[in-house]
Amino acid sequence: MRTVLFLAFSLALSGSAALAQTPLQEDRALPAGIQGQNITDVKPEIKRDASSEPGYMQQNNGQRNAVQPGNNSPMWRGVAAGAEGTSTLPAEQAPEAGVLIQRQVQYPTVRYTTAGEAWRQVRNSRLIPYGGALLVLVLGAIAIFHLTKGPIGKHQAEEGGQRIERFTPFERSAHWANAAAFCVLAVSGLVMAFGRFLLMPLLGGPIFGALTYALKTLHNLAGPVFAVSLAVVFFTFLRHNWPQRGDLKWLLQGGGMVGRSTGHEPPSHRFNAGEKLVFWGGVTLLGAVVVASGMVMDKLLPGVSYDRGTMQVAHMVHNAATVLMMCVFAGHIYIGTIGMRGAYTAMRRGWVGDAWAREHHAYWYQDIRAGNVPAQRSGQGDPGVGLPATGVPTGNR
Repeated sequence: MRTVLFLAFSLALSGSAALAQTPLQEDRALPAGIQGQNITDVKPEIKRDASSEPGYMQQNNGQRNAVQPGNNSPMWRGVAAGAEGTSTLPAEQAPEAGVLIQRQVQYPTVRYTTAGEAWRQVRNSRLIPYGGALLVLVLGAIAIFHLTKGPIGKHQAEEGGQRIERFTPFERSAHWANAAAFCVLAVSGLVMAFGRFLLMPLLGGPIFGALTYALKTLHNLAGPVFAVSLAVVFFTFLRHNWPQRGDLKWLLQGGGMVGRSTGHEPPSHRFNAGEKLVFWGGVTLLGAVVVASGMVMDKLLPGVSYDRGTMQVAHMVHNAATVLMMCVFAGHIYIGTIGMRGAYTAMRRGWVGDAWAREHHAYWYQDIRAGNVPAQRSGQGDPGVGLPATGVPTGNR
């Protein structure tokens, strides 16, 4: 019995000594480096409520860190408000180099947010889907009209006795230069706007990237050609696009497609009211907006501050105006190709027969018959003009 008690006492003493030599959990050294911690276990280092101090919202970042270590909200508030820092770049080259994040703005139809995010929302949720839908609707309407009505007119350009010069060689050159540049710009612009959603899944990233880069280069090359040819077209055709008698009647009857004279085109001068609307609305107004916004994005206009805000606004304006222009020109291209008999030949060759002129531009034809407008405007001595298509003289008729 004594032996058992002695052994138990000895074991108790050795256990106590071992415990005395083992450090407590709180005294153990923590491993080096940043350690994770439960946020609910974090205790504030400062007892008082720092947000209740006077001038709390006016504190700079250093003052805030003195009362709330790690709170950098003053710095980020300034960044989000478009606060400008310092930069070694000259202002004329980089006017906002010291601005990390743009100020907040309110663009139409989007929420109040930073300018870059607002521009992204306008482009991705407004311009791209609505612009694409508008183009599809216009093309669909043209297709339905063509399938139900067919080509306009009864006569081809060559039909009739007298040969009349409708477009001079200079007019045709200006028109085709502008048309070619427009087609390049339209195709490249559509690929850059919608290609990511339609072409990229089919072609893959590398091929689509190379295609887009090539089209972007063509876009930049065709832009100046379009701008110059647009100005030439404007001044070339300005004289014959002023409002004249019969234009309002032509519009009210929809060019002969509505009203009592359905199927018979109302009389018009050299250009009818529809062509004049294309000239003033598509060529002049939208053309000026498209060219000006494109020049801003290419940094070609003097006296403009080329910062991000300017580029974003120019891009939105350019995008919206080009979509509207493509819708207007889609109708013009349709009428000038398969939508009207003889229209393409008239622009390609420059002349029409008197039957075609009498059917589509009766006032213009009457002025030619009366001698008020010459049958040929590009010079004298062309034996074809004033003669029938067969080459047999017809006199003045």
